[in-house]
Amino acid sequence: MDDYPLLDIFWTIMMFFLWVMWLFLLFRVVIDIFGSGDLPLWNKIGWTALVILLPYVGVLVYIIARGDSMGMRRGRRSERRHRDHDTTGPTTADRLAQYAELRQQGVITDEEYLKAKADILA
Repeated sequence: MDDYPLLDIFWTIMMFFLWVMWLFLLFRVVIDIFGSGDLPLWNKIGWTALVILLPYVGVLVYIIARGDSMGMRRGRRSERRHRDHDTTGPTTADRLAQYAELRQQGVITDEEYLKAKADILA
């Protein structure tokens, strides 16, 4: 342990975490390139080539050129996922349970329940 002082250990750990952050940023940029609907195919190919061939410069240029819209696209995708998740209606079992409860309460007849059940299951 004498030949690897505490400051070197700290420096190594810091470099490892900076490397992990760099990989995270690189993957976010590549995901944004391919997930961007406003970029034509050849522009996507060009950005990807730039990011792969000159990773530090490519990512820096991409973030400068498209960084502000990168956050907006991510927000729109998140809102769309959230909206799609919220708009899913009741399941078949939920709808059948509602009709069964209405039948028990006497709101609908047995015939109406059977017809609704057949419609739901069809």
